[in-house]
Parts: sequence; C-alpha cells; structure tokens
Amino acid sequence: MAAVRVLRGGGCCRHRHRFLFSSSSAGGGPTTERGERHESAGLGFSPPAHSRNDWIGPPDKHSNLRPVIFYVPPKESPLERRLREARQEAQACDQRFWAQHNRAFRQEKEEFIYSRLKAKGLEMRDETGQKATLNAEEMADFYKDFLSKNFRKHMQYNRDWYKRNFTITFLMGQVALARALRWLRWKKKNVGN
Repeated sequence: MAAVRVLRGGGCCRHRHRFLFSSSSAGGGPTTERGERHESAGLGFSPPAHSRNDWIGPPDKHSNLRPVIFYVPPKESPLERRLREARQEAQACDQRFWAQHNRAFRQEKEEFIYSRLKAKGLEMRDETGQKATLNAEEMADFYKDFLSKNFRKHMQYNRDWYKRNFTITFLMGQVALARALRWLRWKKKNVGN
C-alpha cells in the first residue's frame, strides 16, 4: 500500500493516507531516471522532486475525481512498473468515463429543466433574475429517466472497473511477495556474514 500526500490548492496537507486500490483519476506524469517527477500536463500541480510518495491533487472540474501522480522509484522493477502502469490506466479510464458522464448529465438536466419550464409557460429565470427550478418530484423523474437510459453504460463500467481492480490487486500481491522474498534474501545474506 502506498502512502500519499494530499494537495489542497497547490499546498501540501501533512496528513498521510493509505489506500488499497488505485485512486480514480488521470494518470501520473513523466519522470526522470532518478524517480523525479515533472508537473503533469493539465493537472496543475507537481510534487517536489525529493518526494517518495504518490501525490493526490484537487478534484478535476469535469470528472470530480482527484488526479494522482505516482512516485516512480529509481530502481523500479518490471513488475512494479506493470502495477504502476495498470493503476495509471485505471485512473485514465475512470477520468474519461466520469468526465463524459458528468457532461452528459449536466446537459440533459438543463434540457429537461428547460423543457418542463417551457411546458409550464415559464422562463429559465424568474422576474428577480434567479434561475428557475423544478420541485423534487419533477427532478426525481429526470434522475430516474437518466439512470434508466444509462443503465447499460454503468453496468459495463462496473464490469470493467472490477476487472481492472482485480488485476491491480493481483499485481499488488505479486509486488508484495517479490519485495518480501528480496528482503528475506537480503536478511539471510547479511545474517550469514
């Protein structure tokens, strides 16, 4: 499990967090051979070069997911690289899905509100300039319809999410086992000397 630092508006929060599965967001940024990271395109933040942790940034304005820049150790093994790349790919998939989903949701919601207000003979703004709204029952109709229309998309997303996260969990187990074996070999070698 990786320790992460949370960024708030470009600053650093001192709390350490742990997580089991990959966080949902866009993939990490480019790194140098020594594990240093550069600011990722479009993420708007960059961890310090000396950091040895994954960094989580502020929520993306389209997907509402928090982007992660993954730490790349200087001597990353091929297995550790596969794990990191699987986590980055999972985050990129989540980012694309939720950005597209949220855009469609907002657009269809506005169209629904406009059509209901128009059917009632009302404008989008009332006489005071406030944006007109619908009551909870009317909005419940929209939410039910939106979820019904997108049921298959959500089912496919859930299937893909479980597959990706099963792969990530399996790779995490392999990495943990490889590290434990490496540590045992090191310990046995040093105890024998």
